[in-house]
Amino acid sequence: MDDTMTCSRLPRNPDRPTAIARLPVLLASLGLLLLGACASTPPPTAQMAVSTAALAHAAGAGGNEWAPVEMRSARDKLDRARAEMSAEHHDRARSLAQKAQVDAQLAEAKAEAAKARKAAVEVQEAARVLSEEMARQPR
Repeated sequence: MDDTMTCSRLPRNPDRPTAIARLPVLLASLGLLLLGACASTPPPTAQMAVSTAALAHAAGAGGNEWAPVEMRSARDKLDRARAEMSAEHHDRARSLAQKAQVDAQLAEAKAEAAKARKAAVEVQEAARVLSEEMARQPR
């Protein structure tokens, strides 16, 4: 026999586990990884509530009158979010609910801006009328 050592004759280090000894740990890690990947995200109940409240707030601010397109978009997205939530597509439901919230906030801002413009026009008209009245008064 020759003096070179072959793989089958290599000395074993008892402190270093073999690949077979590590197999259960690797399989357990892989199983946990797969379970984590399959776990669904929780339902976005809080986001749905916030979006619903934003829509109600926008409606109370006059969004239906002053920003009907944005209000319709917000309602549509919230309805679609509810459908996605029922189908347990929670990520899509959360995304749609967030978009509905943004649309509702935009509708509220547009309504407030339109009301402020209307009030400014009314104040300007009142100032004009008052100026005319004062001009007609004898001094």
